Amino acid sequence: MKFSVIIPAYNEEQYLPRLLESIEVASANYSGGRDEIEVIVADNDSSDATSEVSRAHGARVVHVAKRRIAAARNGGARAASADILCFIDADSAIHPQTFDAIDRVMKSGRYIWGVTGATMERTSLPLFITYWMFMPMVLLTGLDMGLSFCRREDFEAVDGYDESRLYAEDVKFPMALRRLGRTRGQRITRIPQVKALSCTRKFDQFGDWHYFWMLGHVFKSLITNNWHDEKLADRYWYKSGR
Repeated sequence: MKFSVIIPAYNEEQYLPRLLESIEVASANYSGGRDEIEVIVADNDSSDATSEVSRAHGARVVHVAKRRIAAARNGGARAASADILCFIDADSAIHPQTFDAIDRVMKSGRYIWGVTGATMERTSLPLFITYWMFMPMVLLTGLDMGLSFCRREDFEAVDGYDESRLYAEDVKFPMALRRLGRTRGQRITRIPQVKALSCTRKFDQFGDWHYFWMLGHVFKSLITNNWHDEKLADRYWYKSGR
């Protein structure tokens, strides 16, 4: 099996069908055959029908009791059997040609980590400004939205996602891979031709300008090296109304 698609999920019964259906389409379009792709939903102790919805769409469900996003990602990765690990948020949807695009990139041997990027499911002036203000950081660091992917051996080489962090584990992880890649002459890459669809529910909940107040928390964490603000984590990720 070539691809394992890992979906961390907590109470995602509403959004999972869209993502899983998009993966079904992309799997059917993959030139290597749909049997080369497995889907793993890392159920992070949900209280809704996340597991039932996942199984109904043919996904394998792995229960992860530790309520950390990083733990859910790692739990899914441990259960995976493929050479290439792909990570995508449960409220997203992927492009129909995703797997062929990743296949071409990874076969080149030049890249250690990649991201597809994403388009927002709705637009507004604040969302437009937010997107383009963050684009320079995306181009400089490789940190991006959408589906991300790496080889299993490289995931294991950097010990996966940092479970001590309540958030920003998806920032530290690609940076660790980038450092590893430098030792081999490998880079990180972006495949904008197969952008995923990104949900805007955080903007719906916290407002279209909320990324700007989030920046203050990011800078505070950077200065103090503290990624364990439980109040912020609960408000924005862990107890955000789901």
